Amino acid sequence: MTQLQFPDNASATKPDTNHTKAILGVNVLSIAIPLVVALLLGIRTKIDLGNWTHYLPHAIGAINGLTSILLITGWIAIKSKKIALHRFALTSAFCLGGCFLVCYVTYHLSNPSTSFGGQGWIRPVYYFVLISHIVLSLVVLPLVLRAFLFALLGRFSDHRRIAKYAMPVWLYVSITGVLAYLMISPYYQHGS
Repeated sequence: MTQLQFPDNASATKPDTNHTKAILGVNVLSIAIPLVVALLLGIRTKIDLGNWTHYLPHAIGAINGLTSILLITGWIAIKSKKIALHRFALTSAFCLGGCFLVCYVTYHLSNPSTSFGGQGWIRPVYYFVLISHIVLSLVVLPLVLRAFLFALLGRFSDHRRIAKYAMPVWLYVSITGVLAYLMISPYYQHGS
């Protein structure tokens, strides 16, 4: 007669150290990335990397727009049970997040901040869009990193639990990134 095999209590309750280390890594990145960006943005002396950096805001706007499209595509794909398309769309959006970060830091290291020149009712609208975009980008970072990690680890119930919060916030951040870009783009100064 065959007996059922149950895991012993010690191994059943012992956390997987690889998963624990990965989650610790996500926590560290969630704190380190905004701190490093803030420190880099605080550098007053700009580094001359060439005139090509003046065009980075346009690339950043395009990255945010494409990220928005990929997030919507991924959401529709998962609702339609098209797992491969969902995986492709969200992995692409995640990679674009890395490209955004590189472009954003490069631009702000090499160019002075652009002041918003709009007047009247558009001014508070712009600052609401910008401030909500910045604050929620800090909120969504650990959510996206955890959702991505859980998907990589095959912990899909944890992935779904986090993604239901991460996705709408990430989409809001991406869309408001495009809106903020469109609102401030007339005020960018291109150097000679």
